Amino acid sequence: MEDIKMTEEAPANASRRNFIKGVIAAGAAVSVGGPIGFIGIIIPHLVRLLVGSDHRIVLPASALFGAAFLIACDLVARTVMAPIELPVGVITALIGGPFFLWLLVRKR
Repeated sequence: MEDIKMTEEAPANASRRNFIKGVIAAGAAVSVGGPIGFIGIIIPHLVRLLVGSDHRIVLPASALFGAAFLIACDLVARTVMAPIELPVGVITALIGGPFFLWLLVRKR
């Protein structure tokens, strides 16, 4: 009976471990690349949702959309508290963090 119980729980535990590994990998990438590098993780996923999975379109669209997204975040960071400039990483984290969590939870 215990063998059957262990095999039934194994996929759930493996899925949880893979989820945690993905979160740790994303955290490590952001800690090395910085908050602006977080755009390199989020934008290709967003572009793939918008234009499909053809890499001939996704690659240039990711570069253009990533640049536009960073410019928009910089504009918001400079104007939201007019005399004080927020770091652009704060804005990218406020937008990208919830989106990345949504991507992780949606895939499950």
